[in-house]
Amino acid sequence: MKRYYKKSMWVIAAAVLLGASACTKNFELYNSDNTGINPDDLKGDFNDVGVFLTRAQRSIINFSDGGDPNSYQLQQNLNADCYSGYFMSPNPFNGGQNNLSYSLISGWNGEPFKVGYLNIMSSVNRLRTNGVNTSYPAVWGIAQVLQVAGMSRITDIYGPIPYSQVGTSKSAIPYDSQEDVYKRFFLELDSANINLRNQINHVTDSLPFDFAKFDLVYDGDFTRWLQFSNSLRLRLAMHIVKAAPALAKEQAEKAMDPANGGTITSNTGNMKVKVAGSGFSNPLVFIALNWADIRIGASIQSYMTGYADPRISKYFDMSTDTTFPSRYQGIRIGSVGGNAAKGDYTGYSNLDVTGSNPSFTLTTPTQIMTAAEVYFLRAEAALRGWANAGGSVQTLYEQGINTSMEQWNVNAGTYVSDNTHKPAGFTDPKNSAANAPAPSEITVKWDDGALEAVKMERIITQKWIAMFPEGQEAWTEFRRTGYPKLFPVVNNFSGGVINSATQIRRIPFPQNEYNTNNPEVQKAITLLNGPDNGATRVWWDVQ
Repeated sequence: MKRYYKKSMWVIAAAVLLGASACTKNFELYNSDNTGINPDDLKGDFNDVGVFLTRAQRSIINFSDGGDPNSYQLQQNLNADCYSGYFMSPNPFNGGQNNLSYSLISGWNGEPFKVGYLNIMSSVNRLRTNGVNTSYPAVWGIAQVLQVAGMSRITDIYGPIPYSQVGTSKSAIPYDSQEDVYKRFFLELDSANINLRNQINHVTDSLPFDFAKFDLVYDGDFTRWLQFSNSLRLRLAMHIVKAAPALAKEQAEKAMDPANGGTITSNTGNMKVKVAGSGFSNPLVFIALNWADIRIGASIQSYMTGYADPRISKYFDMSTDTTFPSRYQGIRIGSVGGNAAKGDYTGYSNLDVTGSNPSFTLTTPTQIMTAAEVYFLRAEAALRGWANAGGSVQTLYEQGINTSMEQWNVNAGTYVSDNTHKPAGFTDPKNSAANAPAPSEITVKWDDGALEAVKMERIITQKWIAMFPEGQEAWTEFRRTGYPKLFPVVNNFSGGVINSATQIRRIPFPQNEYNTNNPEVQKAITLLNGPDNGATRVWWDVQ
């Protein structure tokens, strides 16, 4: 793994795809620079910046230059996307003994780690060593925001990670506690925001090149980058509310303070990475459509069918299995395997990828953060009594729902005032062992007189529906809050390590780290709240 820390990929938007990047199955490419960029391109007047930026960003999207999202499948899709309740694979990988049934496969567990250091940290470090941080501070600010966004996902998967000393000449890279990593995130966002505000307010010189041509997210709009940075700060602040309540409050109030540039408030500010026109594919859609390796999870289907949610036809396709009537039909996590053969569940509901106007295509941008999520974060902040939330809990909660409905171009109707519909029970027409009663009794309509726990469940449940299909953050929020209430695994093959009711809390450190950085991994384990397994909670995951 040491080579991942030191590998160079000359990219300004190094982490543009963050946790949604897709990489090649040919891992030998990790040992060579496949961007076609010479480090000298970073010198001089940036006349060639377009070449190295577009090539580098494309390499982050897909190392193979051919649309093969194998890395994303292991990085996120066969763990967090399914642990979040959004998805389940119809493929009984390893006979059903895999991460989706808590039999954690070592070869799968290292992919998020690899992406973090090969794609994100090394790239941003290369910019620093080439002086971009001083020559083009606004560009450096975006790089810092991307690094925090990307590496926050990595620490939320593993807990302690190497961070503060990555890129140094040390032969052994020490791990930082997750608490220290989060504190460093906030300092880096402070620096980024200063640089972005200076660019917006013309304190610093205009860039000598058209950054919009190389920006796969906001078309060169630094104001929207600043709003994403503040929204990211708010998300991270809420993550740590149980572990460090005073710091969480401080950072959340800073994020929401209008004087600091504001947060995302409309769908035009959604953080989505474009792939159209680049020759690359949305990795989630590729896996669902071309490989048939992922289908809708039972939990999200249960909530949306129970609520008669108008977004359901935008999220899912109807089942195509001819052995039962066509309907929205999910798969319960951990229920595929044993005697089940691949193909038994492929006719269950997929993403909405068919029809004349599907929501998800191979060129659909990859979603990282939306305005709806930010409204729900602000609603929780208001519920906690924090300053700068900008509205009542109910107002922000309903804005979150309505903004999501607008994002998916559906008519909300009476959804926000519905106090009768509840999540539905789950029935698997092919496997009665997976059947389960409704996971919750929570309704949609806001009730100011409800208990605080009920209010929190209502906010997080609707936030979870609105964040679909971004499973990494959804899994984090489930672990942090316990909401929404999700169906547990049908088959738990962890050998008693992971409790089915508590569900999986993290992914173990990669085996390659044990092989190449073992003394530091052993120290990192002492920073955990228990052994290096899937049952141990990360720092902010306070019971």
